[in-house]
Amino acid sequence: MSEAAHETTTVAIIGAGPAGLTLANLLRTAGVDCVVVERQSRAYVEQRQRAGVLEHRAARMFEEWGLADRVLQDSRTDGVQEFRVDGRPRFLPIADLAGGKFGRILPQQFLVQRLITAFQEDGGDLRFGCQDVTLERPGSERPVVTYRDEDGRPHEIEADYLAGCDGFHGVSRRSVPEAEQTIYAYDHGIGWFTVLADVPPPRHPMFAVSAHGFAAHFPRGPRSSRFYLQCAPGEDLDAWDDRRIFDQLRLRIGDPDLPAGAVLEKAVVDMRSFVVDPMSYGRLFLVGDAAHIITPMGGKGMNLALADAEVLAKAVRSAVRDGDAQPLRDYSKTCLDRTWSYQEFSRWMTEMLHDSGDPATSGPFRHKIARARLDRLFTSPNAGGLFSDLMAGEA
Repeated sequence: MSEAAHETTTVAIIGAGPAGLTLANLLRTAGVDCVVVERQSRAYVEQRQRAGVLEHRAARMFEEWGLADRVLQDSRTDGVQEFRVDGRPRFLPIADLAGGKFGRILPQQFLVQRLITAFQEDGGDLRFGCQDVTLERPGSERPVVTYRDEDGRPHEIEADYLAGCDGFHGVSRRSVPEAEQTIYAYDHGIGWFTVLADVPPPRHPMFAVSAHGFAAHFPRGPRSSRFYLQCAPGEDLDAWDDRRIFDQLRLRIGDPDLPAGAVLEKAVVDMRSFVVDPMSYGRLFLVGDAAHIITPMGGKGMNLALADAEVLAKAVRSAVRDGDAQPLRDYSKTCLDRTWSYQEFSRWMTEMLHDSGDPATSGPFRHKIARARLDRLFTSPNAGGLFSDLMAGEA
């Protein structure tokens, strides 16, 4: 085997999802050199569809870093959330109640494509198809990332800092000794059947609750939609053919005229939460899903990852440019404060919307409590304002 090519950089970023690419662009803007290594191909990364809502805080971040014109173009703004309760629509003016803050509809694959383009146009070093990625000595002053490229040649990157942006199943979190981290995990006992389909998007993002179960309908581009249907954890995908999917959507949403369309993707997501504390180990900093998993309820997963990326970019800039390492020492606490706030909000929403459905499933007492919570959003300006502020994205 040939000798590994040895390189050095300030920050080695493992993973080219929204977290890694955002961090890379922010570091590039700050004048901090970095290298991004990604296991998958560029085509795979650019087509991977997950989240689609960019909260107000995240959009403002791209504006403040001078990336908005390259990242946010054509993103759809929407300041209204629809709740369809037993087939009856109710609308919450999120932007009005949140003091003018609103989210943007921007499918993850579009965000990723634009971040890749921006980074490479600015001369960024982004490497796809990196196999057998290993983190060596992450707790030391000079950690190292090793990998094999697509031609099998070994590489070794020595860095001042490592950013683990490679998700829940990535190598970064597994490189932290078990004794050095506390893991908090929770199984919500709920499954979501998710469907991406060629169906016109709704006028506003929609949650639907009824005795038939929870459903949701969200835009994922000008001509496609993402649907969610409550199901049992570990539900069999083969049990859901296209006819059953759209029959259940029409029933739960209360729209018998909802058009069917080609189903492009379907999967079952088990609703679970996961948090690692601390989010750092030596010179390794965990970012996004490598450090925390949150349910899709509330659309906070990608937004938490982007928030982590900005906190780390500012902390590295402070250490490199100003010689102040305190923000790096505070990185984990800063990120975890927001993470736990969003975990609580997601759990609160999960209980409210799922328990509001079939009383035979939730029980009559929890059902009545959940309906009272839901009604309060529309009858109490304070309750509606707090909900809207959290949905739009905390400052």
